[in-house]
Amino acid sequence: MTEFREQDLTHARFERVSLRGAAFTEVYLNDVHGELQNVVVHGVDIAPLVDAELNRRMPERVLMRPDDSDGFREAWAILERLWEGTVTRARTMPEDALHRSVDDEWSFIQTLRHLNFASAAWVGRMVLGNASPWHPLDLPWDEAPGWDGIPWDREARPSLDDVLDIRARRQTMVRQVMESLTEEQLASAVSRTEPGWPQVEDFPTKECLRIVLNEEWEHRLYAERDLTALEKEN
Repeated sequence: MTEFREQDLTHARFERVSLRGAAFTEVYLNDVHGELQNVVVHGVDIAPLVDAELNRRMPERVLMRPDDSDGFREAWAILERLWEGTVTRARTMPEDALHRSVDDEWSFIQTLRHLNFASAAWVGRMVLGNASPWHPLDLPWDEAPGWDGIPWDREARPSLDDVLDIRARRQTMVRQVMESLTEEQLASAVSRTEPGWPQVEDFPTKECLRIVLNEEWEHRLYAERDLTALEKEN
């Protein structure tokens, strides 16, 4: 067991670190960001409290885990509307800023490229059955293992309009799936065993679509946060 006593870890960065079973005594935690699960403070699991507060602040957040086809259509319409506002905000900034990273995170344009990848993977490949739905500008997550035939050029610097053109086609693809979605489809599962990713069997269709909703929701929040930081720099 590693012990840290009377050490200043201000601004330390932890990536892919497990703190399972860790004990904190007289520890000052301020301005800490991360996903919380089973975090117990004075005998109280605070994760549900944080979740409830986020839902209070963003009432549309609770709509991002729908159970029926109408709910999926509503959630996707909300996301398209919210993203339209975010893109409009981004267009007020110099394009060079949209290629700039904030705190080593993806730039705004890289974020859009990743969302294009996510919709291609979970809707184009998994739901629609296209074994290779990729565009050369699609961007997997940074820790992805890499696969033959799947593009991955993190350093590419396409224009915002070029990426939005791909995104418009991917959004249309998802929208059409949502518009024709039935309860039978939601209750079904899909399998993709061809080389590439995802490569899973009997994966619930509902979860494929929920993954896309979650990616779109969370990455828009990150994008809005980073746009605020970029605005302060300019």
